[in-house]
Amino acid sequence: MLEYLFLLKCLLFSERIVDKNTQTKLEAAAFRRLLNHLQKNTDVQNIDLMILADFCRNCLAKWYMAEAVEQGIEMDYEQAREFIYGMPYNEWKDKFQTEATPEQLAAYERKQQGQL
Repeated sequence: MLEYLFLLKCLLFSERIVDKNTQTKLEAAAFRRLLNHLQKNTDVQNIDLMILADFCRNCLAKWYMAEAVEQGIEMDYEQAREFIYGMPYNEWKDKFQTEATPEQLAAYERKQQGQL
């Protein structure tokens, strides 16, 4: 997954090597690959993403919803989460979400306090 984030960073912050339309297409394709990767790798828990990268599937859903609203598209948080998760959130949670371990919670707390 980190390779997708690196690719996205390179696309967003690199010198202009392609025209704006092509850049938008590349960014969209990279985003679709990231979503596909997250949807296939359900063993990657949101808390792990938060610890490692300061974002998770729910963050992506919030960003997606915010962009939709900014574009005049009516969308609520649950609709955005269904798009990001590839299924209704409650279904994903029941099937794949595990209880956070004490170690994960401690690491998350350290991250929040800027100690990681």
